[in-house]
Amino acid sequence: MKPSSSGLTDQAPADPAATDDMLAGQPIGYWSNLVHETVTGHLRDAMARIDVTQPQYWVLNCVRHQPSAPGRDEVVTQLTPLANGPHDIARTVDQLLHRGWIRTDDTQRLHLTDAGEDARLRLRQLVTELRAVVHEGISDEEYVAALTVLRTMVANVRRAGLS
Repeated sequence: MKPSSSGLTDQAPADPAATDDMLAGQPIGYWSNLVHETVTGHLRDAMARIDVTQPQYWVLNCVRHQPSAPGRDEVVTQLTPLANGPHDIARTVDQLLHRGWIRTDDTQRLHLTDAGEDARLRLRQLVTELRAVVHEGISDEEYVAALTVLRTMVANVRRAGLS
């Protein structure tokens, strides 16, 4: 794709078979969505095979890594932007309470149980292995550069008032 007379690269239709010399004109929305769907699907499929969901992993990590035991509302508020809907995280907390992976104390603060910590560690190992597959052939520097570009695109759109 060549720059237009204005010096900007023309937008081309999404093309999964685009060669490297054509990528500058490819739509970021198509490619970022494809990455999201592919990577998330791969992760969720692997977790489903061991009867766990990605939101369950998020909640386990959130409860584990807070400076002090969080309340249900704190976990829901923190994780809902990642979820598929406004009630997913609350349901996930209920699932983990039922499963015995988290518990509440007398003040309704959430804590991991030993079984929950064991599950979190197993999931962390699984996620680490899956991440290695996704990152194969990509250096940390390339990964950081890609995320930096994506973060800049988000900032550009927000600054322009488009989002």
